Amino acid sequence: MKYVLNILMALSLTLVSYAGGLTDKKAGTTATDPDEFPVPNNVPGLLFYIQRDPNTNTICYQLNVDKQGKISEKNPVNTFWIRYPEGGVRKELNYLQRKFAYGINSKAIGNATYELRSVAYSKLPLYLRRDTRNEYHVYTSIDKKECILSRVFIRIDGGTFWSPNVLYIELKGTEIATGKTIIQRIKPS
Repeated sequence: MKYVLNILMALSLTLVSYAGGLTDKKAGTTATDPDEFPVPNNVPGLLFYIQRDPNTNTICYQLNVDKQGKISEKNPVNTFWIRYPEGGVRKELNYLQRKFAYGINSKAIGNATYELRSVAYSKLPLYLRRDTRNEYHVYTSIDKKECILSRVFIRIDGGTFWSPNVLYIELKGTEIATGKTIIQRIKPS
């Protein structure tokens, strides 16, 4: 789980640069229930997404397929923004975001399975593979249970661009064995 924390903290460095929106009027700080954030819809092949304070801008990780529905073996995951404060506009990642913050490196490891590694923290492998219905998902461990990852939420309260104050990182997914929603909050030390 230490690796998950490190990758998500690295991702939050760039995420915090998109300030604005969602302010807790009572405390004067950013604070909103992650379940109140918009859920990306109408995104064919959505694998998982990342959201965080201080606004609802969302980074989506989508299965990259051609017009015939065949997965791109060289680049199986497409990553982009949904900028909800701008009316839900979809924007591609810029070069720095793709190469140093949100991009995904992939390696085919056989049997239509890919090992995925974030460019922000390459020590944590995620696995893109098919389920029993032949649909692709990203698998990871959440609360020591094998899960299909659906959302990552990063709670940030101040700090700076290079050193945000990360209060917690929340992983959300569906446990493979039971179908239950599993949520784990990781508090940085």
